Amino acid sequence: MPSVCFYFQVHQPYRLKEYNFFDIGHDHFYENEKLNREVMNKVADKCYIPTNKMMLELIKKHKGKFRISYSISGTALEQFEKYRPDVLESFVALSKTGCVEFLSETYYHSLSFIYDKKEFKRQVEKHRDLIKKYFKQSPTVFRNTELIYNNEIAKTIEDMGYKAIVCEGVDRILENRSPNFIYRSPNCHSLKTLLKNYRLSDDIAFRFSDPNWTEHPLSATKFAGWLHSIAGNGELINLFMDYETFGEHQWESSGIFDFLSQLPTEILSHKDFDFKTVSEVAEKYPIRDDYDAHDLTSWADTERDLSAWLGNSMQNEAIERIYSFKERVLATEREDMLDTWAKLLTSDHFYYMCTKFWADGDVHKYFSPYQSPYDAYIYFMNVLTDMEYVLSELLKQKKMPNAKKNTAVDSLDINALTVAADTNELVTNIAVATTNAASSANLKEEVLNKVKSIAKRVSTKKSITKSSTKKVISKEASEKKKTASKSNVKSANKGKKIAANKKTTKPASKKKP
Repeated sequence: MPSVCFYFQVHQPYRLKEYNFFDIGHDHFYENEKLNREVMNKVADKCYIPTNKMMLELIKKHKGKFRISYSISGTALEQFEKYRPDVLESFVALSKTGCVEFLSETYYHSLSFIYDKKEFKRQVEKHRDLIKKYFKQSPTVFRNTELIYNNEIAKTIEDMGYKAIVCEGVDRILENRSPNFIYRSPNCHSLKTLLKNYRLSDDIAFRFSDPNWTEHPLSATKFAGWLHSIAGNGELINLFMDYETFGEHQWESSGIFDFLSQLPTEILSHKDFDFKTVSEVAEKYPIRDDYDAHDLTSWADTERDLSAWLGNSMQNEAIERIYSFKERVLATEREDMLDTWAKLLTSDHFYYMCTKFWADGDVHKYFSPYQSPYDAYIYFMNVLTDMEYVLSELLKQKKMPNAKKNTAVDSLDINALTVAADTNELVTNIAVATTNAASSANLKEEVLNKVKSIAKRVSTKKSITKSSTKKVISKEASEKKKTASKSNVKSANKGKKIAANKKTTKPASKKKP
């Protein structure tokens, strides 16, 4: 009896602001709150709320025979709680049915296993605690960020006590074998590896609304027929995809909700088919063969590797630099700094820097909030420059506890510090670092032009601000002269002279957006 396993990724990253050179040393809040809220509200209304409602109805309609699995990142759960508590409540309602399972993953949807295994384990444990808090479940199945997998990851997950792990069914590793069985990494004993059937999954996730697809339009009856044809040639069919497939990537007008509402009935019409959660599938079926993944794989792009995040020199430089901050972040002994740092590890920041072309490039552009991958790189590196300055100030205060504290840094307040360095110097430094990171002459020129463009806008902005600040200082100095003159007359008998031309160099602070 083949089992169908419906598994969905739910993830929302914290998007960064367009963080320019002028912001360095001034603004220590890096998130684009407005955009984060807008995206969350849009996706919640188009996908999360209506799809969760339908899933709940399908579970009730089929009296528990329809079962689902989710992997929700910690950053998504945070934003549900902050911007759309009704979405979180709808997931809690699903969890109470007993037909929905929640998987473990890295809290910040990061590539931490590749760069820092200790941080990887910290994030997995932090995420596991959050799943227990909201859904009262202790996950037994692990799903790494973007299904990133190899033998080493599998062994680590087994040692952490998990029973199964999900990953992409990559053709070059399967070597003509079917993904519709349970496999195992050759260096593991009991951990079961569940492979995504990417062809059937992508028929729904990517091709459903494509009018040029030979199978368009796709009906629930036709799709269920494809699944039923596997009977006798497989034991499970893993349909893994982004949850945003329903309503966001595939709009309601495409008929995706009608398709979803009919699919369970069509699949269950075959007496040999049922639905299982990922842990139920792992419990039911035995290991049939080894899945020997020496290299890192993922479910991204046509290559199914890590080139979506680490395919060019900009991405590599950015990710290596943020991970190099770890010891200094920990040395501050501040949870807010650790959280800010960890949010910058989210894989999406590096995904936006991807310079691929053709179909894969279009996918990257669709998800990116920036005009180009070079913008994504420049803003991210500017944030790192500011963070380095903040860390330096915090550690300096820690070494000299009796020294005068920089309250702006200590509270991570916005726009309350003087500029860390002259704008021209920052422009030069960033331009050099950026062009050195470029992998070709054309790329160097394009990045450098982008840097010069931003620098020009920043210099103009700073010039205006300096002019305004001088007027404020001049007015303050004039008022002080009058006050000091009166004071001098009163204190003449004491022989003390008060300076009348004392100036302040503190610029007017801006309001927190």
